[in-house]
Amino acid sequence: MRLNKFREPAVAGMFYPSDSDTLREQVQSFIERARPSGQPLQPQAIIAPHAGYIYSGAIAGSVYQRLLHSGQSIQRVVLLGPSHYVSFSGLALSHYAAFHTPLGDVPIDASAILRIQPLRQVQFIEAAHEREHCLEVHLPFLQVALDHFSIIPLVVGSASPKEVAEVLDLLWDEHTLVVVSSDLSHYLDYTTACTVDARTCDKIEHLDYAHLKPEEACGACAVAGLLKEATKRHLTATTLDLRNSGDTEGDKDRVVGYGAWSFN
Repeated sequence: MRLNKFREPAVAGMFYPSDSDTLREQVQSFIERARPSGQPLQPQAIIAPHAGYIYSGAIAGSVYQRLLHSGQSIQRVVLLGPSHYVSFSGLALSHYAAFHTPLGDVPIDASAILRIQPLRQVQFIEAAHEREHCLEVHLPFLQVALDHFSIIPLVVGSASPKEVAEVLDLLWDEHTLVVVSSDLSHYLDYTTACTVDARTCDKIEHLDYAHLKPEEACGACAVAGLLKEATKRHLTATTLDLRNSGDTEGDKDRVVGYGAWSFN
């Protein structure tokens, strides 16, 4: 396997600032404004949204705040999110050697990719990564919150909870953070969205992977796989934020839901 390409950002200047100083300041502001009570444990996994930062950056900041001061304990990040542009079954890798952001390059963990390649649900699909924003928007948060780390970026198509959990089982150890990228309900009125998202939140808190529906979370396949694996590992999900675009930016007629969870 040869990894010899660098992925250039697809949504810098649209979903988040393309200027490195402005981007770093904005991400730091989102993180610093989140003030959890007590001394929270460093998450083993998180779920965070992937919209433009003006809409969901504050929600993402609430969970990335918990990664500060993690030192060298997190050495790699398994990053999973839904495919917005390409339809396929399973989970998609790419041949990129690193993902570039305005804050620098994030290397791919090639040895970890070799571990999951034999799985039938894992394949290389370059087109699934080229325009996809759901993984990219998390990288600046990770770059600000963590020290040196590598990533295993996986775009998730149509995949069962078992198929996603099998991948996580091979990659997840004490030095690995799992990041699942997902927004919640889409384009409902504010009141309806709050009701639907509260129901989704309850499913996540109870690790109810079997009943999570695609209309409740655009990253439902990846989320369900995480919940299944979290059940096996006896983890607990904690809700850190639950809002929508009507709370952060925009009107309340057609909103998108966002939430942030940590798993310990």
